[in-house]
Amino acid sequence: MSHPLAALPRHRTARDIPVDPTRRALLGATLAGAASLALAPAALADDAAHCHAAGTAAVPPVPGPARKLTIAWNQNSTCTAAIPVAKEKGFFARYNLDVDYVNFAGATDQLLEALATGKADGAPGMALRWLKPLQQGFDVKLVAGLHAGCMHLLAPRGGPTTLDALHGKTIGVTDIGGPDKNFFSIRLKEAGIDPESDMQWRQYPADLLPLALQRGEVQAISGSDPVSYLHKRQFDLVEIDSNMNGSWAQTACCVIGLRGSLIRNEPAVAAAVTRAILDAGAWVACNPDEAGRIFKPFAARASAEDIAAMLRLQGHHHQVLGPPLHDEVVRYADALKQIGVFRPSLDPARYADKVTQDLFAT
Repeated sequence: MSHPLAALPRHRTARDIPVDPTRRALLGATLAGAASLALAPAALADDAAHCHAAGTAAVPPVPGPARKLTIAWNQNSTCTAAIPVAKEKGFFARYNLDVDYVNFAGATDQLLEALATGKADGAPGMALRWLKPLQQGFDVKLVAGLHAGCMHLLAPRGGPTTLDALHGKTIGVTDIGGPDKNFFSIRLKEAGIDPESDMQWRQYPADLLPLALQRGEVQAISGSDPVSYLHKRQFDLVEIDSNMNGSWAQTACCVIGLRGSLIRNEPAVAAAVTRAILDAGAWVACNPDEAGRIFKPFAARASAEDIAAMLRLQGHHHQVLGPPLHDEVVRYADALKQIGVFRPSLDPARYADKVTQDLFAT
């Protein structure tokens, strides 16, 4: 039987979008810079010299003929905006990479299997969706944190407005094992609420979540962009919480994973494709309007202006590599232990050692 990825169509992004060279500034490579600039959007707009990806290592183009690679991605999520941008704006070509995309919306363990077996070379994904399946030992390594933000906890006006107010309430989700359910379980635990015994979760298709709110079946709903952004606007919802609040705004929610054999056998190629995606992510943070136009063909229900607004709300200024990425995975693993996703005996540091790879260590 062929793998699900084999049957999916490959596609290239449109090439007729005008280039706008205007760039707004991005933070520098350090986490300290990320924290300060995240709080100063005016500074981002004024200092184009800082519009670059995390890391300082110079990555040369891959020698010889253009290296063909396949990137698997979920083209319905604005979290992945850097992927079409990387091709459209020539970031892959800069490193002599010829990249095809395959749209993958299946289960995470199937995606990780596709990477591990070489049916795809890399993929972006939500950290809180990947970390549990990675325990199964897939030959896949997390090599970078691409950005923060994109998950939201929403309620109707007149409903709960704080995490504390959700004690005894029911939250609607699209996936009981999804990243937003896990993240807001972590946040509730931080607020002193047991996310399993002090409240309930109920699963619905995404389009039915607002209806469940209107019927009073749930008192809040969670999700990610673009769906959450559109729900919030269409149904006049208010935001209780998001992963752009507090220190979580400086923690990558979307990561880049590569197949282990690529890292071992072609480290220069692994570094080049990672750097190209990070370069594209930095460009997205500085050029959300054009990024919105580039991503528009993949988001039928959202306008280019909607997508640009989402990208501005997300933390595309936050990228991590090497030890900072390792530390963020440790934080996630420890938090997942607290809500029962990981077993109590798990050593978060050893787990992070196993699933991350520093491609740019000197």
